[in-house]
Amino acid sequence: MSRLQVVSGKGGTGKTTVAAALALALAAEGKRTLLVEVEGRQGIAQLFGTEALPYEERKIAVAPGGGEVYALAIDAELALLDYLQMFYKLGAAGRALRKLGAIDFATTVAPGVRDVLLTGKACEAVRRKDRSGRFVYDHVVMDAPPTGRVTRFLNVNDEVAGLARMGPVHHQAQSVMRVIKSPETAVHLVTLLEEMPVQETADGVEELRAAGLPVGNVLVNMVRPRLLDEDAVRAATAGAARAEAGGAVRAPSGDRRADVARALAAAGVGGAEQLVDPLFAQAAEHARRVELEREQREALAKLRVPAYELPLLGGGVDLAGLYHLARELRRELGVSDA
Repeated sequence: MSRLQVVSGKGGTGKTTVAAALALALAAEGKRTLLVEVEGRQGIAQLFGTEALPYEERKIAVAPGGGEVYALAIDAELALLDYLQMFYKLGAAGRALRKLGAIDFATTVAPGVRDVLLTGKACEAVRRKDRSGRFVYDHVVMDAPPTGRVTRFLNVNDEVAGLARMGPVHHQAQSVMRVIKSPETAVHLVTLLEEMPVQETADGVEELRAAGLPVGNVLVNMVRPRLLDEDAVRAATAGAARAEAGGAVRAPSGDRRADVARALAAAGVGGAEQLVDPLFAQAAEHARRVELEREQREALAKLRVPAYELPLLGGGVDLAGLYHLARELRRELGVSDA
């Protein structure tokens, strides 16, 4: 798999959760991954139940098989200080500039430079090797900005074109783009089976392709289980249509109310007859959701991008939930242990 895994998605789709689970999945069987945050929200620390991440790479989890997950919250100001030290050997002079507010000014007024710094730090981790010549990290997973901003964020070469047509900043941007537009990188989009997230995913795929950025997979998050088989879905759908037309909520093959009431009574449920209508109404609502999700799956299929589904965690997302999602991702994506 690609060594730089970028994860984006519409707000509310759980992109940070999926990025964290992906880092765990890729770290299994002795691998080492770096999970990078670029938005300053400390979402990774909250997921793993740790204190706020500093601007340094810190081990936050052990994956199945002895792998390790490290995390880094990239701070643009500190990244610029690193940059100034690396290219200009400013050292204390760079720290003095920060005290004067020059560093904050540079990263705020020139957003293109800010993106170069953020993506550049991640790309440096992708290329970094130890003394034996082995990559320090097998994979780097970036929790990127939302879908509406990710193409501009990643396409830093265009962002800095009007700011620096030559010199170190220009060369740094080109170096970043060589990684981001290479087979080393894959940009995944997280979505839900709902109309707005699916449409934003479609727009995101189109924008990424137009910019020549490598589209990876669509990761459909929080997929709820099917409670009815196809026959029951059709029956409930027809019953819902009949109810909306003013009729009783029942299956098209005949009134099953008495059968349901008898089954409830046999199970020892009190007031069975009063529960029949609410149960049929819930079945109809479930059937409507199934139909809507089917439409969204069809819309995703038109994107010609591999799509994989992750289950809704009924108990919420805790550390155990992250490991569960990591197992699902390994199974869905066919992550190799080799």
